[in-house]
Amino acid sequence: MIEQESTPGGPPPTLRPVRGAARCAVAALALAAVAWVVRAVWHLRLAAAGEPASGPPNQGDGVHRPLNALEDSYHLVSSAGAGVTAVCAIVFLFWLDQVRDNAKALTGANPRYGDGWLWLGWVVPVANLWIPRGVVADVHSSVFPERPLPTVVNWWWGLWLLGLAGGVGIIYADDTDEVIARAYHDVVPLLTADVVIVAAAAAAALMVHTLTTAQQEQIARKGY
Repeated sequence: MIEQESTPGGPPPTLRPVRGAARCAVAALALAAVAWVVRAVWHLRLAAAGEPASGPPNQGDGVHRPLNALEDSYHLVSSAGAGVTAVCAIVFLFWLDQVRDNAKALTGANPRYGDGWLWLGWVVPVANLWIPRGVVADVHSSVFPERPLPTVVNWWWGLWLLGLAGGVGIIYADDTDEVIARAYHDVVPLLTADVVIVAAAAAAALMVHTLTTAQQEQIARKGY
């Protein structure tokens, strides 16, 4: 926390540094995008190789055949991608928590959604379709009520929802062996989801930069 010196008319708000958190969030989002590009490359490799004569890895009734080298490497790629995505989510939420606190300090107004929704809004069914966007939108609109919401926020959220749709992309409905089988037989939906997620990560990085820059400019104008 950064304690500001007192100024005439009352003490200024206590503000949290956000530039470092923003840089970390952008870097994490870039790393997540790379992880999903790598996953897309493996989807293409699986599709090009074709399903082995022994059939899919999961052969039903609890029977799994031994994986070949390509399938085994996809398991590693998938696990690494999931880990990178989890770290990215934590770093992004840390940034969002900081800019949200600053918005509250600058305006003196409580956010529309309470502190718990910063985390629960992503996992509560149905509510996760709009609350995370609402939390981000509040950060901007509370400080800049006269400005329209930056377009990149809607692009990010639209792409995020597309990445969640249909059980492909960010959260797979199938286990890894079932995804491998899908890559063998119908790779296009998997590749489409990969592209959407990479685009969502890029939009999120631009959004982080846009909102952080705007908030820092507002802080500078107010002389804090």
